Amino acid sequence: MRTIKSSEEVKIPEGITVSVNARMVTVKGPRGTLKKSFKHLNVEMKMLGKKKLQVKKWFGNRKELACVRTVCSHVNNMIKGVTLGYRYKMRSVYAHFPINCTVSEGNSVLDIRNFLGEKVIRRVRMSEGIKVTLSAAMKDELYLEGNDLEQVSRSAALVQQSTTVKNKDIRKFLDGIYVSERTTIVEAED
Repeated sequence: MRTIKSSEEVKIPEGITVSVNARMVTVKGPRGTLKKSFKHLNVEMKMLGKKKLQVKKWFGNRKELACVRTVCSHVNNMIKGVTLGYRYKMRSVYAHFPINCTVSEGNSVLDIRNFLGEKVIRRVRMSEGIKVTLSAAMKDELYLEGNDLEQVSRSAALVQQSTTVKNKDIRKFLDGIYVSERTTIVEAED
């Protein structure tokens, strides 16, 4: 059975400008600008004044109606990114051989050395707009920072996947670099 019309609205906070042109959403804020294309989804998007974005789907089945809320969530993540930014904290875990991490090329490349005592150097290039820094406060901690949630989490996944243990019992060999905390760069006032 098809629902005649499903719609949701995204409220836009002060200091943020959102524009929609042919399902291409642009969000501008104090931390920068993010663009995202929703051309692959068959939904209707339009601005209601300056402070509301409306997403509508006419005569959709269950899967198509789910896209309405998904688009709204993506836009909310973009708004949060250009106001607060995203920071993923990662910790290196090891039993015997200490993992040595260094940052190069203007905080865009992470070099991982001595993983399980191996001589090979693992190089992980961050996504565009993502900065990686070593924590000064805590040993064996990395910070991945950026405005786009998808790119920050993708970079964190690349770092974690670069230190997967091969040909050993993964219940015993738990070495690697793992996400320890997901937070924002600017602390939100509640």
